[in-house]
Amino acid sequence: MDLSTLSIFRTVALEQSITRAAQRLQRVQSNVTTRIRQLEDDLGVALFLREGKRMTLTEQGHAFLAYAEQLLALADEARQAMHPQQPSGSLRLGSMESSAASRLPAPLAQFHREYPQVSLEVSTAASQPLLDGVLARRLDCALIAQPRTFAAGQWHAEALPAGLEAEAVFAEELLLVLPVAQPPVRGPQDVRLRTLAGFGLGCSYRQIAQSWLNSAGPAVRVQEVGSYHAILACVAAGACVGVLPRSLLELLREPPALQCVPLLSLDTLLVWRSGYRSAAFEHWRRLLHSARA
Repeated sequence: MDLSTLSIFRTVALEQSITRAAQRLQRVQSNVTTRIRQLEDDLGVALFLREGKRMTLTEQGHAFLAYAEQLLALADEARQAMHPQQPSGSLRLGSMESSAASRLPAPLAQFHREYPQVSLEVSTAASQPLLDGVLARRLDCALIAQPRTFAAGQWHAEALPAGLEAEAVFAEELLLVLPVAQPPVRGPQDVRLRTLAGFGLGCSYRQIAQSWLNSAGPAVRVQEVGSYHAILACVAAGACVGVLPRSLLELLREPPALQCVPLLSLDTLLVWRSGYRSAAFEHWRRLLHSARA
């Protein structure tokens, strides 16, 4: 069970294919197949279900992947720690969809220009899966929105999980968007539509909108969609309300006719594991602060 074998296993698990994994790793297929079989023999379990050319993880495979991610991440941290002033290795960044679209293009381009030797991996998800990814060492850092609850006319921030550090990097104005036919909204009691178009569970923006809407009326029903464009389409059709940051709405060349109600201003947080340090990460933090300024 060496690091090279763990890397091969992780790639096959992600690609769900020996062929695609071999292409990504620039190895011959027979070598990848042999290493996977040797690993399974060593562990005494089947890590994959083989369905034709498709490779899917077994229950034991899912459990082992979590350990493999942690071992590979720790090895990369150890390498980078030997050269604390020289960005190198990889930096795995997670981000909310909205931040990736409205805030990251310029900092990512600048980081690549200044540190082309760093392998920067960017993935998007809702805030809770991103937090889980940082804690499980699948991600080195992430941009998330801290969940908040609306009660007695005030917003209350929920605590982040133990074992994380965080700092504010961007300020966002969160908007509730409604069809133009909806009468003017001064508070949650004025919202007639009781369906919210939003992302799946774990999205902080969805949780914030639900908390505000549910504070003055029956619980809203959530219509889960996969993109902000879909949210806007549902709202424009008059069937739902939605929630999104103003910075994302401003990206649209011709936004649909909507009624926008400010919910609150909140920070986008950069989070990382307590004690995690690398030259690549520290330079990324500096870039984000420069972008905010």
